[in-house]
Amino acid sequence: MRKRPPWPRPRAAGIELQVLKASTESELESVFASWPNPDGLIVAGEPFFDTPRSRIVALVTKHGTPAMYSWRENVALGGLISYGSSLTDSYRKAGVYTGRILKGEKPADLPVMQPTKFELAINLKTAKTLGIAVPPTLLTRADEVIE
Repeated sequence: MRKRPPWPRPRAAGIELQVLKASTESELESVFASWPNPDGLIVAGEPFFDTPRSRIVALVTKHGTPAMYSWRENVALGGLISYGSSLTDSYRKAGVYTGRILKGEKPADLPVMQPTKFELAINLKTAKTLGIAVPPTLLTRADEVIE
């Protein structure tokens, strides 16, 4: 028997979840157009969402939707908040792996590395535009606050 999580399930908390899918940049506009009056959005940390990052932030802003992202780069472009692994740190680790392989180590012998550095970024200008008051405790925990 599976143990229930300690937090309330979305339905029990009165939250209706909707999964929106876009697999091409041209589908992004239609996905947002088909989504009436969203209360919030979580943009998945998928590689597909890297290239159209500024377009996604612009669409979210146009709809006045509070959104959370996986990377601080979205917040730097005007997104509200992000929490996720540091892309800079991940790229550095990939470079270390590449160097080890180029020096003769077998890829199968290398340990699996997981992110160890996570960043919380908040854009206060966006929060103000959306009419959201960010609690001071959250601001003190943030690695970066954009004003």
